[in-house]
Amino acid sequence: MTPVSQGPAGSGNGPRRAELRPGRRVRIEQKQDQRTGRLTEGIVRDILTRSATHPHGIKVRLTSGLVGRVKQILDDDGP
Repeated sequence: MTPVSQGPAGSGNGPRRAELRPGRRVRIEQKQDQRTGRLTEGIVRDILTRSATHPHGIKVRLTSGLVGRVKQILDDDGP
């Protein structure tokens, strides 16, 4: 499992957009799970956030259709 990258202070919580690509296995936090911290595992279909970083994580759509912010990258492949 790839650890969550932090980067410079204030650069966001979670991986940078450049570390993500369709087909990567990730864990996301869905909107309704923000208070619980529950993570959902899946494979990235689309990257929805346009900026390089986001304070709450890069938003993606999984192949299952679920949408959330990436908290962990699970595979060790490079981008």
